Amino acid sequence: MRRLRRKPVRRGLASCPRVSRRVARAVLAALTLCAAASIIAPLVSAQPRSAPVYFLEFDGVVNPLSARYLARGIAHAQRDRAAALVLQINTPGGLDSSMRDMVERILNCDVPVIVYVAPPGARAASAGMFITIAAGVAAMAPGTNIGAAHPVSLSGGGEEDKTMAAKIEEDAAAFARSVAQLRDHNPEWAGRAVRESVSVTAQEALDLGVIDVIAPNLNELLKQVNGRKVEIPGGEVTLDTAGAPIRPMPMTALERLLAMIADPNIAYILMTVGMIGLIAELYHPGAIFPGVTGGICMVLGLAALGMLPTSWAGVALLLLAMGLFIAELFHHGFGVLGVGATVAFVLGSLLLFVPVTPVSPAMPAVRVSPWLIVVMSGLLLSVVLLIFRARMVMWRKPPVFGAEAMIGREGVALSTLDPFGTVRLDSEVWRAEARDGPVERGESVRVVKVEGVTLVVELAPAETQAQSPDKQPSQ
Repeated sequence: MRRLRRKPVRRGLASCPRVSRRVARAVLAALTLCAAASIIAPLVSAQPRSAPVYFLEFDGVVNPLSARYLARGIAHAQRDRAAALVLQINTPGGLDSSMRDMVERILNCDVPVIVYVAPPGARAASAGMFITIAAGVAAMAPGTNIGAAHPVSLSGGGEEDKTMAAKIEEDAAAFARSVAQLRDHNPEWAGRAVRESVSVTAQEALDLGVIDVIAPNLNELLKQVNGRKVEIPGGEVTLDTAGAPIRPMPMTALERLLAMIADPNIAYILMTVGMIGLIAELYHPGAIFPGVTGGICMVLGLAALGMLPTSWAGVALLLLAMGLFIAELFHHGFGVLGVGATVAFVLGSLLLFVPVTPVSPAMPAVRVSPWLIVVMSGLLLSVVLLIFRARMVMWRKPPVFGAEAMIGREGVALSTLDPFGTVRLDSEVWRAEARDGPVERGESVRVVKVEGVTLVVELAPAETQAQSPDKQPSQ
């Protein structure tokens, strides 16, 4: 008999099918790669990463909003230990207080600040000149200009105003020279820019030592300033900006909204529309839409006024005008209150923006357009007169409820009134008294007075008597 040979038992991978062996090899390879990655990753992460360059862009009038925007950018740059902060500006000037706030923050920033006047066609006038020369590196794009920093006050022209203007000029000139000297940016020219309102092109500014670099774009700027030494409060640092990642930091949606409404005419329109909406809501409570719209416009208008050189005496006159208009609506007639409200509104409009701080001659005057004042005053007065007319019509109508509403109504005598009896008015039965003589049953009567629950009546006109369906011959 033939003996059966026993097959040997395979152990390990040899006992698995071919597919299982491939899977096992793949798993081993993956484990090997993971082990290698765990060893290499710490070495890679230990390599120093290049610090970012923060990029802020500001275009418009220097005001508290621009100062807050710069403060936010500096805080983020210092937190992330940025290589530099680039502030690109294009401004006609602005408020002295906001400019000084921005200059102070630039001088005390622990991150090198580069102010870049761009794009071509931009300018750094008045307050913009101070901000530019305060930078660790002042740069301009071709086709830009800088200067015209003479402070101007738009109020009056007497001897006291001339003395005050001279003081303001000396203070601004000294401030410009000190900032330029600290940054090695030609203090003599900075003083002339304030005293004589001189303005120069980018190439002239570079030749005069007012700025440090002319660059056509941001990338070229970062290449040119790479390796330059800049003084910061902690000491001297060397810029390492070549190839550094650029981290833009645009304005938030709220900041863009505030920048849009930070215009004297827009702020004035918002305040006036807010007044109209609130007056309409108080005239017709429950309408909701005028009140909501007026409240939103009023809040936005006040927010805009907070970013402008506002005379709060002008704001007080506008609010007084609104109060007088509301009070006039509850009086029978358009008299002293209405006239006073109109005068207060016009005066408040004219005094709303009084420049309590100097502004640049290159910057448009901070005031409301006279034509806009005429239009908005006429609009407000028209709305108030329409509301007043509607209220007068309502006052002239007879009351539709209460005892007074029954006077003049006609009914039919249900019994002989001599002098007392009953009458029917519509579907109601009343106790009545005829004081002018007896009234027969079925005759039409008219209510002349109401005394408690008794109606004092008289005979209705003859034509009403003829039309009365309830009239019956007396017995």
